[in-house]
Amino acid sequence: MTAATPSATSATTPAPATLLLRNGRLPGSDVVVDIEIVDGVIRRIGYTDPGHASTHTVDLGERWVIPGLWDNHVHFSQWAQTARRLDVSAAASAAEAAVSVAGRIPRVPAGDTLVGFGFRDGLWPAAPGLAVLDAVSGAVPVVLVSGDLHSCWLNSAALALHGFAGHPTGLLREEDCFAVVNALGAVADEVMDGWADEAARVAASRGVVGIVDLEMTWNLDTWRRRIAAGTDSLRVEFGIYSQDLPRAVELGLRSGAPIDGTGGLLTVGPYKVITDGSLNTRTAYCLDEYPGLEGTPDAHGLLTVPPEELVRFMRTATEAGIRPAVHAIGDHANSMALDAFEQLGCAGSIEHAQLLATADIERFARLGVVASVQPEHALDDRDVADRYWAGRTGRAFVLASLLEAGVELALGSDAPVAPLDPWVSMAAAVGRATEGREPWHPEQAISRQAALAASARGRHQVAVGDVADLAVCEVDPFTASVADLRRMPVAATLLAGRVTHTTL
Repeated sequence: MTAATPSATSATTPAPATLLLRNGRLPGSDVVVDIEIVDGVIRRIGYTDPGHASTHTVDLGERWVIPGLWDNHVHFSQWAQTARRLDVSAAASAAEAAVSVAGRIPRVPAGDTLVGFGFRDGLWPAAPGLAVLDAVSGAVPVVLVSGDLHSCWLNSAALALHGFAGHPTGLLREEDCFAVVNALGAVADEVMDGWADEAARVAASRGVVGIVDLEMTWNLDTWRRRIAAGTDSLRVEFGIYSQDLPRAVELGLRSGAPIDGTGGLLTVGPYKVITDGSLNTRTAYCLDEYPGLEGTPDAHGLLTVPPEELVRFMRTATEAGIRPAVHAIGDHANSMALDAFEQLGCAGSIEHAQLLATADIERFARLGVVASVQPEHALDDRDVADRYWAGRTGRAFVLASLLEAGVELALGSDAPVAPLDPWVSMAAAVGRATEGREPWHPEQAISRQAALAASARGRHQVAVGDVADLAVCEVDPFTASVADLRRMPVAATLLAGRVTHTTL
């Protein structure tokens, strides 16, 4: 994804002025090199005399050095909370999800809400309903958030708590769902910030140096506070939503601009606008009707922002110097998003780009629109896609076709929808399969080099002059099996030469 060059300055714990990484290897090569880092920038790659004076030396033991990794689409606070929520992702029916809820209810403290995450009802034999959840939960409020974040399933107690008393099914979609999920995030700042710091350290242990945080809130103050308190494992580009766009314009925020007082860690990200829903919730806006919904008002999914409003929002952002990032999943939503980019002649990205009209692949390239995609979604949703996009999956998650057309790819996770782990995303892009299954549309697989570049801001090799945002791997990512790529052991991560994770 096109972004500002990261600053060589970091945060609270400074890197040594000169750092020498000895005995490293570059991907695809067995040649052993030394990497000299001065003031956070790579000054030399090659052999260094053993007598060379250096403030600090680290022996890499012939491990592989790659550019540090980015996750280009996350909802970070929700990701930080997910480990603390009931996992209902394995439920194959509403009844199975209810059994998991019943087992947790006795342990819910008085006055608390039981929150679960991960259900995917697209292939369930019956839709989630109020009665099945009420039967196992009683007076304890229960909110189960879907794996795609676009729907949530509430019992009667939770519906009353969140202002939806009397709702017939308890299944809320899109804006109603977002309102509930945002309310669930109302945790005390010091608690949430602690969870976020822990999640940031875990991300660094996977070679991550930066994220694009598209949490649906005003994130400038949140991340400024977290960094001031010592969360310094990641670079963060924070997104801006429509409700906060006037505020951002008034403050003079511009995409790529660093925020003062954060040591170069916090940068203004894109303007995020959501134009449709999701596949699993059957709200992605499509040219064809969804099977089973023919003739209904929502048979094609939901268009959440009309074209003229989309253009107006994007124009406001672009004129202020804020790059648009447009959520579009269905083919009709993607076409309309590209229409808006074409009308305005501006740069930006489409987030997800899951189902595309064939003619629109070339339009991405011609308009210079980045395809910000989440390859793991293709594996999670393959069965749902085969059912609801039957006959069209040849133009779903078309990573290879986009690359061949000259489109810039930016890989991400959409965490918590998929794990915040670029190795999982790269393995999905390269292998198009999870363990035990045949690859799904293997013609859309991309190379390891392309996957790494799409996870490292366009770079698949380190170079002299780069800011020393680096990861050190135990296995060569260019020759690793897909399984090894998915679980890649990371020996160290550096942010401008400062170590944020190490097992060395």
